[in-house]
Amino acid sequence: MAAAAVAVPREFAPNPGLEHRNLNPHERTHAPQYYAAISKIVEIRERYIKDRFVFVESAAMVPILKGLGAQDEHFEAIQTVSDGLRTDPTLPFRESKNGRFCFDLDTRSVRRLEFQPFALSVEEDFKRHDSGQIRRFEEIGNDLQLNTVFQALLLFKFMVFHGVQTHLRQKLDYNSHKWISTVFNLRTVTTSEILGEPALEGVHTDGVDHTMTTYLGSRNMDPRSCVTFMHYNEEQTGIDYEETTAKHMAGRVHHLQFLDTLIIVDNERKHSLSPLEPIDPRVRATRDMLIFFTRKPVTKGHISEHLDSPKPHLDMPMEFPLWFP
Repeated sequence: MAAAAVAVPREFAPNPGLEHRNLNPHERTHAPQYYAAISKIVEIRERYIKDRFVFVESAAMVPILKGLGAQDEHFEAIQTVSDGLRTDPTLPFRESKNGRFCFDLDTRSVRRLEFQPFALSVEEDFKRHDSGQIRRFEEIGNDLQLNTVFQALLLFKFMVFHGVQTHLRQKLDYNSHKWISTVFNLRTVTTSEILGEPALEGVHTDGVDHTMTTYLGSRNMDPRSCVTFMHYNEEQTGIDYEETTAKHMAGRVHHLQFLDTLIIVDNERKHSLSPLEPIDPRVRATRDMLIFFTRKPVTKGHISEHLDSPKPHLDMPMEFPLWFP
């Protein structure tokens, strides 16, 4: 089948010296590295189906993303993209931006969607002081969405979760041929005055079908901190990671190297994290992540019923072809 047309914005705001040509996996079909990446993704997908989460270390992620078409110079650029983050709307120890994307099985492409506010509710196993609030985040810009490493991460996630059967969430349209993916670029900050909590909400789910978390880097982070714990759904939502029980523990992973990546079947495994501790308590510590929430479009009665527009982003358009059998 022919590749979907790639929408090219008239005006970019790229980093100086970087070429911003969108990813196109169909142009990689002649490259041995592409097929090596596909083979590795098949193995990862099998682990994901079996364990309901999978952790892929940097040493495996880098050749996969390059095989899918990520440009060498974009690996360095994405490590500093978090320097442009803005104040988070509700958390004083966090800087953030987000953006919405659509995996469209009809057009066989992924594209940027227009801005919408964001909300998560207690009904979705998310208990925090801002549960149910409508939050407005600053938008992810072209410096991230036109980075081919970022685009390859989107494609990688799709290739892992596409076709995987999961427990269905209420008030999502599983007859739709589209997947909505909200991506957060987050920086957690710890100073002498405030402790950064990557998951202040404790044990939780993200209200989606598939969650992916990718590590971009850190400064002054104690390497023993920010451990991610996976819990069976019997674990109590909202409790601190230190209060959890061993019998409900499904696993633990630790993002420490650039592009270390975790994918979780969000409706079947809860998760929690330990806080960001500094090496030197006198110096600001930071931890930069990309968080990819992916779910089906919502239906009537969902908290995001009026926050789930399928319209493309007119000011920052982006689209590139998907690959799947």
